[in-house]
Amino acid sequence: MEQQGARGRGALLDLTPLTQSPAFARLWAGRSVASIGSQLTLVAVGLNVFALVRPESGAGAATFAVALTGVFALVPTILAGLYGGMLADAFDRRTVALVSALVSWAATIVLAVLSWTGTETTASLYVLTVVTACAATVLVATETAATPRLLPARLLPAASALNGVGIGLAVTAGPGLAGVLVAAVGFAWCYTIDAVLFVGTLVAVLTLPPLPPEGRVERPGLASLRSGLAFLRSAPNVRASFVVDIVAMTFGQPRVLYPAVGAVTLGGGPITVGVLSAAFAIGALVSSVFSGRVGAVRMQGRAVERAIQVYGLCTVLFGAVLLVAAVGAATGALPSPAGPAWVALAAVALAGAGAADNVSAIFRSTILQTAAPDSVRGRLQGIFIVVVTGGPRVGDLYAGALAVTGVLFLPPLVGGVLIIALVTLIAARSGFRRYDALRPTS
Repeated sequence: MEQQGARGRGALLDLTPLTQSPAFARLWAGRSVASIGSQLTLVAVGLNVFALVRPESGAGAATFAVALTGVFALVPTILAGLYGGMLADAFDRRTVALVSALVSWAATIVLAVLSWTGTETTASLYVLTVVTACAATVLVATETAATPRLLPARLLPAASALNGVGIGLAVTAGPGLAGVLVAAVGFAWCYTIDAVLFVGTLVAVLTLPPLPPEGRVERPGLASLRSGLAFLRSAPNVRASFVVDIVAMTFGQPRVLYPAVGAVTLGGGPITVGVLSAAFAIGALVSSVFSGRVGAVRMQGRAVERAIQVYGLCTVLFGAVLLVAAVGAATGALPSPAGPAWVALAAVALAGAGAADNVSAIFRSTILQTAAPDSVRGRLQGIFIVVVTGGPRVGDLYAGALAVTGVLFLPPLVGGVLIIALVTLIAARSGFRRYDALRPTS
C-alpha cells in the first residue's frame, strides 16, 4: 500500500533532503567521499592478511585468517556501539562524532605508516581493524541519530536512499580500486588514500550545527543502557527489524570467501576480489538511483521481509555459481579456475543481493528513526549499528569456518536457504508485516 501523494513521485532518486538541509548535504557529501577510502582499506586489509598467511598455511587457513579480521573486532564493536549510543544521547552529538572520527583517522594513519615501512603483521592488522571498527561504530551511530534533527520525518526514507547512493558509490569504486592498487603498487597506497579521503568526514562533522541532547538526559552507564534495552523490549517492530537483519547478515555475507574464490575457484586474484565486492555495491547503487517512490511505501515491515527474502535467493544463486564451477573443474567440463564468464555470473548474483540489502536498509533505518523518540535514539542507533557491523562479523566466522573444509560454495548455498526460511517465520510470528508508516509504532 502506498502513502497519499505517491502518484506524484518519480522513480528516480529524491534529492529533496540535500536542498532542504545544507547541514545534511555537507554530512552526506563528506561521508560519501570518506567512505571510498574506508572501502579501500577494508578490501586491502583482507588481501594483506591473506598474502601474509597463505605462503605458509595454504588458501583455506588464509581464508580463515581473513575471517578473524572481523571476528576479533566483534566484541569491541558491540561495546563501542552500546557505549557510543549512550554518549550520543547524553552529550552534543557533533562533539561525539568529531572525537570518534579523529580516533578512526589516527588508526588509519598508523596503518599506512606500518605498511610503508614494511612492518605490518597479522597482529597489527587485527588490532588496527578493531580500533577503526569501534570508532566507526560510534561515528555512524551518532551521525544517524542526528539525522532526524536535520530533516523532517517525511524525508527520512529519501535520506536513507541518498545514504545508499553514497555507500554504493564508495563500495563500487573502493573495492575495484583496491584490487587494482594492490596488484599494481601494493597495500600502502590504499591505506594512504583512505587517510587523505577521511578528511571529508572531519570537515562534514565540524560544519554540523550544535546538537545537544533533548528531553531527559541519562548519564552513560548501566542504568542508561538498561533504559535503552527496556525501550527495545517494549518496541516489537524495531526489535523485529533488528532480528531479521541479524539473520541476513549472519548467513548471507560471503565476502571472506572472495580471496580464495579469486585464487582457486574463479581465478583473477585481487581483481576478482574487487569485482565481486563492487558488484554488491553496484546493485545497492542502482536500487538507490531508482528509489524515488520509497517515501510512498506504507507497509514498510512487509517491504523489509520481501527485500531480505530476495537477498537470500541471490545468496543461493552465488553459491550455485561456485558449486557449478567447482564440479565443472573436478569433472574436467570447465577449466580450473573457471574464468571471467563465471566471475561475471557470480557478480550478477551479488549485485542482486546488494540491491535487495539496500532496499531493506532504507526501510529498517526509517522505521527506527520514526518509531523511536529522540531521547533514546542514540542508544537504539548504537544497538542498530552493532547489528549491522556485528552480524557480518559473525557471518565472517560462519563462512570462514565452513571454508576451511575447502568447499567454498557451501556457506552461501546453505546460508541463503536459511535466510529465506527464518525471515519468513519471524515476520509471520511477530506481526512485523503489519507495520504502517502512516501510523508508526515502535
